[in-house]
Amino acid sequence: MRLNVAVIVASTRSGRFGPTVADWFAQQATKRAELDIDLIDLAAANLPATLTDADQPAPAEVAVLAPRLAAADAFVVVTPEYNSSFPAPLKTALDWYYEEWHAKPVAIVSYGRETGGLYAAAQLRQIFTELHSVAIRNTVALPCYWEQFAADGSWPRPGSGYEGSVKTTLDQLIWWAKALRTARLHTPYQP
Repeated sequence: MRLNVAVIVASTRSGRFGPTVADWFAQQATKRAELDIDLIDLAAANLPATLTDADQPAPAEVAVLAPRLAAADAFVVVTPEYNSSFPAPLKTALDWYYEEWHAKPVAIVSYGRETGGLYAAAQLRQIFTELHSVAIRNTVALPCYWEQFAADGSWPRPGSGYEGSVKTTLDQLIWWAKALRTARLHTPYQP
């Protein structure tokens, strides 16, 4: 049985690099026969920045994205690091949903300056714990990503070494996704 993996583009900034990273990661992931990829761009999702009260109906944009997140067996969050953290639209997306994240693994693909976004990844691990998700150990960190353009403008250039990180991360994500899906099927998750 195939696994549905939602790859989430966290950056919504003008001129953002996130779609390039997400497309590259998705291309690597589609080489794995057991994966179906659902690319979710938070810029296109256009989630409202103001959360409603629990007794109010969810806005249409929130309702549209909910089934896609609920259908995912696993998540990959592609995030930049801004000021040693992740972007606000990602936090908004995390806060709009709750049960959709439960008992599912999350891989983090981060990019930034010298740290490669590892500060943002560390903060996301804490938040995903609160959402009853399993943040897998390995990440794909892309330090100084702008140095990895090839002469023809493609990214990343051959020999960047990123493929090894992707393989390890996907191996772990797939293992956790299978294990947690089996567990959810046998015993509904209770937070």
